[in-house]
Amino acid sequence: MRSGTFLGRVIGGAAGIVAVLAVPASLSAQPAAQTVTYTKDVAPIFQNKCESCHRPDSIAPMSLTSFEEARPWARSIKDRVSTGNMPPWMIDKHVGIQHYKNDRSLNDKEINTIVAWVNGGAVKGDPKDMPAPVKWPAGNGWNYAKQFGGPPDLVIKSPNYTQKSVAQDAWYKPVVETGVTEPRWVRAIEIRPSTIKGRKITHHALAYLMQDEKEAGALLPADADSGAGLFMEWAVNKEGEIMRPNTGKLLLPGAKIRFDIHYSAAGEDVTDDVELGIYLYPKGQEPKFRTMLALYSGVTGGNQALDIQPNSINVGQNFHVMRKAGRVENFQPHMHLRGKAMMVEAILPNGTSQVLSYVPNFEFNWMNNYVYDDDYAPLLPKGTILKITAWHDNTAAKKSNPDPTQWIGWGDRTVDEMAHAWINITYMSDEDFQKEVDARKAKMATTTERQQQ
Repeated sequence: MRSGTFLGRVIGGAAGIVAVLAVPASLSAQPAAQTVTYTKDVAPIFQNKCESCHRPDSIAPMSLTSFEEARPWARSIKDRVSTGNMPPWMIDKHVGIQHYKNDRSLNDKEINTIVAWVNGGAVKGDPKDMPAPVKWPAGNGWNYAKQFGGPPDLVIKSPNYTQKSVAQDAWYKPVVETGVTEPRWVRAIEIRPSTIKGRKITHHALAYLMQDEKEAGALLPADADSGAGLFMEWAVNKEGEIMRPNTGKLLLPGAKIRFDIHYSAAGEDVTDDVELGIYLYPKGQEPKFRTMLALYSGVTGGNQALDIQPNSINVGQNFHVMRKAGRVENFQPHMHLRGKAMMVEAILPNGTSQVLSYVPNFEFNWMNNYVYDDDYAPLLPKGTILKITAWHDNTAAKKSNPDPTQWIGWGDRTVDEMAHAWINITYMSDEDFQKEVDARKAKMATTTERQQQ
């Protein structure tokens, strides 16, 4: 099988990965006779795309769960959604894969509806049209508890840490036992500060899995890759990861978690810890494939090599060779205040190249993890090169840039810079990979046939 022939069909559909979308309709286009109201038209959009953050005791600055809460912000909401700033979804809609499991972006119809509502006076409408309220987890509840029928099977906590009201940033790196005494497979992971106040001081929290990977040999196929490394992270806007069916991450006996937590002062003393919640497959139920973090490294030849001149745009690249065939599960850029853009491309063994995802306007306050939809997650052959390109904007044009006159290098502080790509890959044997490719082709052919009938 020639890898170049199936990439467009299998990954991006019949038209290939790179597709130019139709030009969006006018943002103000609405039927003249239609009265757009909050209760009937806008509230369902807010519930589906906004309330996950914009609700009481969550991370957004205001709640949008009722008309009374939303009405004072109407003009601001119109501005943010019409310019694409909200909801935070920075994927370029004209390049690369456009199908994601966690897509929170608004489509043209939704944007038009919100704009028309504001332009029409932001009226409330009939209370009978109001949809039932969404039952969100109380306080700091677990995101996946409802889906998996309860809280995580295993919760690992970092020791308490107190960040003083006025203090330098701190990096806390305790090691904690998991208590795992037998091999267990993981189907979902969450990580979070334990309290709402903890979110004010926690810049990010990383959880590294420390275990003897030599023991994995008997539990994995003979040609399987093995590795642990970075297990999960918490950052603003990232809620966790759910493994695809028949895939999982592996915990081995004696495994430990090394936390790497960045704390910042919040103007008051705050004591908090970080909780790592792990949802396990039932004992005896083992997924066929192991998912591992394939990339979390600097894209300029290593973090220490990052070197950005004052008043300049910096471009850096790095490459990851897939030693086995596999499925790319997600793409998450990570940079700091001068981060401008990041792109991931697949260079196939035959030399052809395709853009998988492109984030043209990186926003430090929103660490989005773009999880590919099941039928569009890239299936790539052995020898494929993942090419990561990152841009930093160290000029005054970058609004979040604290000082464009400074020479910037790598560093953990927010005022320093980084350039990472968080990419999970599920590796497969050549035989299993071919089965996945054939199944994807068959499903797409069936879908195309139905659409033509």
